[in-house]
Amino acid sequence: MACSNCKPGNNGVPTGCGDKGHCSSGSCNKLNTFDWLTTLDIDDPNSYKYAEVSFKNGARKTFYKVGQNPRYSTGDLVIVDTGSGGYDIGRVSLMGDLVKIQMKKKNFTEDRITYEIIRKANQRDIDKMMEGRNIEKPALVKARVISRTLGLDMKIGDVEYQADLKKATFFYTSDGWVDFRELVKQYAKEFKVKIEMRQIGARQESARIGGIGACGRELCCSTWLTDFKSVNTTAARYQNIAINQSKLSGQCGRLKCCLNYELDLYIDELEKYPSNVEVLKAKNGRATLVKIDIFKEVLYYQYEPERGRSIVMPLNPDEVRRIKSMNERGEYPDDIVASESENQIDKVVEQGYSDVTGAVELPNEKRKKRKKKKPGQNARQESKVDSSNEGSVQDREPRKLTVTPKSKDPQITTEGSEKNLVVNKQNVQNREQSKQVQNPPKKANPNQNQGQNKNQVKNPNPNPIQTQIQIQTKIEIQIQIKGRKMLKNH
Repeated sequence: MACSNCKPGNNGVPTGCGDKGHCSSGSCNKLNTFDWLTTLDIDDPNSYKYAEVSFKNGARKTFYKVGQNPRYSTGDLVIVDTGSGGYDIGRVSLMGDLVKIQMKKKNFTEDRITYEIIRKANQRDIDKMMEGRNIEKPALVKARVISRTLGLDMKIGDVEYQADLKKATFFYTSDGWVDFRELVKQYAKEFKVKIEMRQIGARQESARIGGIGACGRELCCSTWLTDFKSVNTTAARYQNIAINQSKLSGQCGRLKCCLNYELDLYIDELEKYPSNVEVLKAKNGRATLVKIDIFKEVLYYQYEPERGRSIVMPLNPDEVRRIKSMNERGEYPDDIVASESENQIDKVVEQGYSDVTGAVELPNEKRKKRKKKKPGQNARQESKVDSSNEGSVQDREPRKLTVTPKSKDPQITTEGSEKNLVVNKQNVQNREQSKQVQNPPKKANPNQNQGQNKNQVKNPNPNPIQTQIQIQTKIEIQIQIKGRKMLKNH
């Protein structure tokens, strides 16, 4: 939002006109009122002797006396009497007969108006007022720190300095009564001005601060709404809105004021529908009212037959009245069935939907959870892998083992061999000694031999790897025997 007086600054960023809330075009105002009488070139001989003056860009407004010879017009900065020995600067927002209408709207009588406008503000007065506006934010931060150190259950929402810099008003919110006597002493010592504490509600706080609502527009309370009516959850129920506290609450933490805007329309439309029709009975079951759609003129019931699943069916108001009148007479229809007109409504809604995103939703993939492995499970899996690899060796060809001693030893070969194995005599002796130390000879057990014979009978096809190991051991024994004979001959 911007007015015609806004000027672009650096890099095209608008700097604003500096008179937010009181622009001449009225397009970026806060609680603004348009004085359309001033645009007409008509002199009013019997002008109204009261004027509406707004302070701090429309944060608050009140009425003042003008005097016998008014020399002011709408938009002028004027100095007004505060009644406490000082003065304040405001802007005239309304003049003439429109002030009378505004006073009637706010229930403000002329007897309550005691102060009057003194004069127009000059440049020195305006500079002093702007000096007070510049120190309001640092004062707000310090005020919050002091209240927090004192441990008071309150929140400082806004600070407003008087134009003469002799008084500061602190607006705060609190759930209960707060003893701020010590707080006022600390504020007077820190800011060195007269302190006034004023408690406001949560909605008044959001109206003073302002913001953007969920609709994308500025808050109603900070732009045009002046009277705050109570809002209940019944307003949401009448409009078939889900009771969700996070969605129904505004920035002030209370229920949104806009819930009351269309409430009267819903109440008037709901009077056209039959009452006391929460339950409809039939011979085959009963139906319970779920919701009323006033735009489609349909009542949705959950029908629970004696046999079968419960379904949600739409019924028009005439059909509901007919079934209700039968139930009051003690008669019950055989079954409750939605007519063709109600079924066509749902079909039209389904056909009218179109996917404009162009995206395809994929179903959720169900994944199995992996079981946690136990500490000894990895070793077991490795042994399983080794055993599985053994079975794959069955298709391989048997190895060819060849032994060639260094000295004049004959070569020992086996049929079908492919590789030569060179064995040193000294290595053979060392291996024999180590085997004797690690595996001492055991006594023969006749029972064990019998068990081995049985196993041999059960396994007619031995493992080829085991046969290769047996061949290797036999060859090594033969090499050892021949090696000893050769040593004796030497």
